[in-house]
Amino acid sequence: MKKSLLALALLGAFTVSAHAQSSVTLYGLIDTGLVYTNNQLGHSNWQMVSSSTQNTVFGLKGSEDLGGGLHAVFKIEQGFLLNNGAQAFSGDAFGSQAWVGLQSDPYGTLTFGRQFDVMNDLVGPLTAEFNTWGGSMAAHPFENDNLAANSVVVNNTVKYTSPTYRGVTFATMYGFSNKAGDFANNRAYGFGLSYAMGRLNLAAGYLQFNNAGNSSGAITSSDASANFLAERQRIWSLGGNYTFGPATVGLVWSHTQIDNASGVFSFGTGTYLGANDSSAGTLAGSLRLDNYEVNAKYALTPALSVSGAYTYTHGAYNGSAPGWNTAMLQTDYAVSKRTDFYLEGVYQNVHGAPADSVLSHAMINTLSPSSTDSQVAVTVGMRHTF
Repeated sequence: MKKSLLALALLGAFTVSAHAQSSVTLYGLIDTGLVYTNNQLGHSNWQMVSSSTQNTVFGLKGSEDLGGGLHAVFKIEQGFLLNNGAQAFSGDAFGSQAWVGLQSDPYGTLTFGRQFDVMNDLVGPLTAEFNTWGGSMAAHPFENDNLAANSVVVNNTVKYTSPTYRGVTFATMYGFSNKAGDFANNRAYGFGLSYAMGRLNLAAGYLQFNNAGNSSGAITSSDASANFLAERQRIWSLGGNYTFGPATVGLVWSHTQIDNASGVFSFGTGTYLGANDSSAGTLAGSLRLDNYEVNAKYALTPALSVSGAYTYTHGAYNGSAPGWNTAMLQTDYAVSKRTDFYLEGVYQNVHGAPADSVLSHAMINTLSPSSTDSQVAVTVGMRHTF
């Protein structure tokens, strides 16, 4: 009898130990607010919106200790719109992220599934558009460089991220087309490199999409994952920031080349704007965009902060030279570690674009395009994390 009790006690101890080595966490972020826009398709508009600054999501993430510094890891995440409960990525059960992989303390992390690209992972955090203190509405025109917080998600992706060594982290990825006999049709690949030491952060990256949005593949249009319909999109980016006590100042440059474009996705209308689109003209041909961003954030108190960003975007499109000015100001007040309120204003103006093209209409990210070359939006919102 004593031996049986001892065996049960030992079994219980091992069971507790095994559970202690594994973890699954439910998490999420809710971002909602009211937006006033001076011009959407020719009319002013008051609307309730979701995800003006950050994606509204919930998900599960987990890790299991396999021993020897090796862990099995996973994440499944769903984006949704709080105002009506709809999926952010239509038709996808876990459209924001869905991946599994292995994490090694000395060798890095290898993951497989639907994931964010590595340039967004490493360069994105240096921009205002990636962070809560700027967010999605502060994105560069048409979100052309994929640096906003988690807007484009890549299917069929194998991603490797190195461990950080003396402040340096390297990452690379490949998103398969999964098409027999058509390997390069709708694929994605890229790499990124970052350096973080003390108050200084630097990062650079490259990303390429082939036939994004073309039926199934790495980046689909059916669930609004694609920003552009084009034969090829190539993005180079470089950025850095430096912290001075309560202040952080950053600079970011990105260059986007879009070949044989046929349309651009408008998050506000939920449709592609392209050939014969009566609301915003056409888009056809090659488009080149250089984005120059300066951003800053200042913590007035531990709870109250102010931030701002300005981006000038220089373009080249079918012999024209369009230019965009995009400016953002935000003030944020945290009432707790998980809940905050913000007031944000964004202004965009475009000049020099052909009058019959979608490029001639200002279009603040997440909103429907203006009928003119300028647009102003003001948002008051609330965020909660769990």
